[in-house]
Amino acid sequence: MDADALWVNARLLTFDPAVSAPYGLRDGWALAVRGNTIAAVLPPDAPEVRAFTGRVTDCGGKWVTPGFSDCHTHLIWAGSRANDWQDRLTGVPYTEIAKRGGGILSSVRATRAATADELVALALPRLRALAAEGVTCVEIKSGYGLTTADELKMLRAAKRVAGEVGVELSATLLAAHAVPPEFAGRADDYVSLICSEMIPAAAQENLAEAVDVFCESIAFSPAQCDRIFASAKAHGLAVKGHVEQLTNQHGAELVARHGGWSVDHLEYLDAAGVEALANAGTVAVLLPGAFYFLREKQQPPVEALRNAGVPMAVATDLNPGTSPFASLRIAMNMACVLYGLLPEEALEGVTRNAAKALGRGDRFGTLEVGKRADFLVWDVLHPAEIVCHLGVTPLAERVVLGCSRGL
Repeated sequence: MDADALWVNARLLTFDPAVSAPYGLRDGWALAVRGNTIAAVLPPDAPEVRAFTGRVTDCGGKWVTPGFSDCHTHLIWAGSRANDWQDRLTGVPYTEIAKRGGGILSSVRATRAATADELVALALPRLRALAAEGVTCVEIKSGYGLTTADELKMLRAAKRVAGEVGVELSATLLAAHAVPPEFAGRADDYVSLICSEMIPAAAQENLAEAVDVFCESIAFSPAQCDRIFASAKAHGLAVKGHVEQLTNQHGAELVARHGGWSVDHLEYLDAAGVEALANAGTVAVLLPGAFYFLREKQQPPVEALRNAGVPMAVATDLNPGTSPFASLRIAMNMACVLYGLLPEEALEGVTRNAAKALGRGDRFGTLEVGKRADFLVWDVLHPAEIVCHLGVTPLAERVVLGCSRGL
């Protein structure tokens, strides 16, 4: 067997769709790694396992999952939105806070004033916290700059942070997060700037691989988002969308028509939107942290998504104002408690389906031959403990690119 290292006596939660057992379980199997790639997934009595003379790690019956992907974060920001939260606790709605100049625009002011070095220093603890829970791939959005220079500053900071922590980065341009103050009353002009300047600049510097939008009554209309998507695709970038969070703007159908990677939030998604996602193969990303923090009542149509076979991912939506949680395990727990996901669905939502939401389903998210050798060894009695037991992280080993990393 052409391999450098072997992990044996493992309870592999492969999430391989070809394996019919729950979690794609291969109980007692071995995982062989060559370089940074999974070279083989072998039963314990395989001749290759008995004959292997390289480095062997005995997992002692521990559970092994693919590395986690957090497929929706706003990890780069400056300033604080704790005052917004305090106002919401007194009954001021999210939309009213935004109209007062709080919300996203509060973060925009602080982020514009920060240097790239300051943004990196602020973001490092957030990403390290995610990595400590098993995140080996993270999506990081811009969206608190809203000028070409500041959006690119955020994307450059994202690349630096991911490189320092040692995780795979999926960078997203979210210039269509809010209309900046200097374009008040001129949203169409700002959209033109995004299409003619920001998207080409991000693509030319290879700073983003996707473009996101906030398609909502308080943000950008479907027609404006359609223009942005057309520009993104013309420059070779994928598309995704914050949709149906506060109202139903039929943004999910728009993203699906453009062959988007994911649609995120989805509290007000209707049957037509579910059907469009199922037909397009677009991933539904659930963000229960924002649902919880905003004390929303309208739940995403999880049962309809499940019945339609729409892949569901789970992410933190880590951001300063509406989901300030640097914990993917908390997000999984919330997805189960608040939305009714089962632990297997939550774990699938941060592995196979999250990788698909980031356009990486061919390289990440399952324990299969040819996939990147990112995996996690868990010291638990049952996989559901990864989701339900919070406060301590029972992570025994974190392997990234075939190498064991510190916890």
